[in-house]
Amino acid sequence: MLAVARTFTLVGVAAHDVRAEVDVNAGLAAFSLVGLPDTAVRESRERVRAAISNAGFEFPLRRITASLAPADLRKAGPGFDLAIAAALLAASGQLSGEMLGRFWLAGELGLDGAIRPVPGVLAMAEEARSRGAEGLAVAAENAPEAALVEGLNVIPLRSLRELEALADGGLAPLRGGELPPSENGAGAREPDLADLRGQPGLRRALEVAAAGGHSLLIVGPPGAGKSLACSRLPGLLPPLCRADAIEVTRIASACGHPPPPGRLAGRPFRAPHHTISAAGLVGGGTPPRPGEVTAAHRGVLFLDELAEFSRSSLEALRGPLEEGRVVIVRAGHRLELPCRFTLVAASNPCPCGMGQDSPACRCPEGSVRRYEAKLSGALADRIDLVLAVSQPSPEAMASAEGESTAVVRERVVAARERQEQRLGPGRCNAGMTPAQTRRACALEPEATELLAASHARLGLSGRGYERVLRVARTVADLAETRRISASHVGEALSMRRRAATG
Repeated sequence: MLAVARTFTLVGVAAHDVRAEVDVNAGLAAFSLVGLPDTAVRESRERVRAAISNAGFEFPLRRITASLAPADLRKAGPGFDLAIAAALLAASGQLSGEMLGRFWLAGELGLDGAIRPVPGVLAMAEEARSRGAEGLAVAAENAPEAALVEGLNVIPLRSLRELEALADGGLAPLRGGELPPSENGAGAREPDLADLRGQPGLRRALEVAAAGGHSLLIVGPPGAGKSLACSRLPGLLPPLCRADAIEVTRIASACGHPPPPGRLAGRPFRAPHHTISAAGLVGGGTPPRPGEVTAAHRGVLFLDELAEFSRSSLEALRGPLEEGRVVIVRAGHRLELPCRFTLVAASNPCPCGMGQDSPACRCPEGSVRRYEAKLSGALADRIDLVLAVSQPSPEAMASAEGESTAVVRERVVAARERQEQRLGPGRCNAGMTPAQTRRACALEPEATELLAASHARLGLSGRGYERVLRVARTVADLAETRRISASHVGEALSMRRRAATG
């Protein structure tokens, strides 16, 4: 007898429909699983066998063939267990097959028949709704996440035995609710910008980076406040709208780190160690999986000790920074992943960290050149703001606190609103196309002259010239002016140099 259950496989951060077809027939007792399964999927035969027996069902000692279709799509992970077990029970006459046509299933099985959560449930729920499914049955821990999708009945299951109650209509669906906006973005729990003292230039660069979504590189000795400043950037960003929060939650779930039950994810802050590989940073592997740049989508990617990252990892960032997406191509397969993030990086000026201007530095000149060369010109040209900082003086450290995160965020939110009115929902100045840059960046005559004079003096490339324009547009947005003045261009140029600032 044949039975079919519907389930999903994750490809990147998206869920794809999979048919779990199970045939139970006369013959020598065996359990075969086909359909390009990986090791975790092949091992589901043993989990299903033990779970069915320990849940009080009878495991049929017959010839069992399970197929995961489409057969040309590689399947990975343990999330197929529940669908295979349900189809097997229906094929052996122990469960109603009619239920399998109404509810899609996703979950890992414990040997005792318990149903465990799996990653990517939000994407699965969206796929089930788009396919016209009546409902989705998942582990109880996954149910609040799946219930974020409107128009879909989500049934929480705790054990395999509850499939009988599901077939009889004895389980009520979980109702999802609208979450308050405060749960979607930055809040009072974020570290406060007021902790950063004695660095007014760095505080301003953080504000500009947050307002326009600009990438930022901070160069300075240990103790200058680089890491402290970078950790304050997420709190300056505006809250996510519900659609963006759903997208970020979907990605976080697919990457295996979903938010707490009943909450949408806020803006992510990812800080990978410098030993990370290129595939771990931008995505890759077999099957392809998202990397840190995708996990940081609509949030912040912080690279501390930038010069310690491998050259291959840093060069892999060039495409994602420019295009806001990662394309992974394998034989017969192409995967596109979103990655619109704000890059913020920190680096020492030399291997010892003190800088050649410091009497404490003993680094040979060749060693310093090799250290600086780890950041290629092509990648450096894609970073909007480059700021050198020095260690603050005791007097600066003892000065009064600067503005708090909440105060600065108000200006950032207002500037972002002006950019969205100009560019569209969710867009900011850092993501403007060349045509949009020309339309949005109307310069006053003095600003045009200053930018032209600085072009040759600073050796700006065509890309660098446009990035200065975008930063100047952000400075003007913070000042609530429509046209870009010479002071706005001057500030943008000053934040693209490696001269130490206070």
